[in-house]
Amino acid sequence: MGKMQNTAEERLKISPREYRKLVQKKQPRPPLARNVVLAFLGGGTVCLSGQLVSDAFVALGFSQEEATNPMVVFFIFIGVLLTGFGVFDRIVRYIGAGITVPITGFANSISSAAIEFKKEGTIAGTGSRMFMMAGSVIMYGVVTAFLAAVISAIL
Repeated sequence: MGKMQNTAEERLKISPREYRKLVQKKQPRPPLARNVVLAFLGGGTVCLSGQLVSDAFVALGFSQEEATNPMVVFFIFIGVLLTGFGVFDRIVRYIGAGITVPITGFANSISSAAIEFKKEGTIAGTGSRMFMMAGSVIMYGVVTAFLAAVISAIL
């Protein structure tokens, strides 16, 4: 009986490379065409909504340039609201990358971290952890804006 166990154990021993091949072989393929279409439609819906919100602010008397700021704030608010109610992640699972356009995705990353670490306290939890995911986005945004300003000043 001891010899049978050794034989079974030996058969179960596979290299990491063989295991990866086995997993790739057994793993279901994602429906690529469906995902692309849903991401396109989801992103298009977000962009269309942005244009409609911007047009609504123009109709309220804002100039086209001035309407951009409240439109951005509106989408940040919507992203935070959907995250707070637990709906954002469900939408992302269905639509995919289409909903994670920079404004709503940024709002989701900050608010979800703030909600997750709320129990650690206001400063140590929410305050310090809420920019954990978004910190790199903020840093690259500031650096890019600085470089764009320098190039604009030179030209």
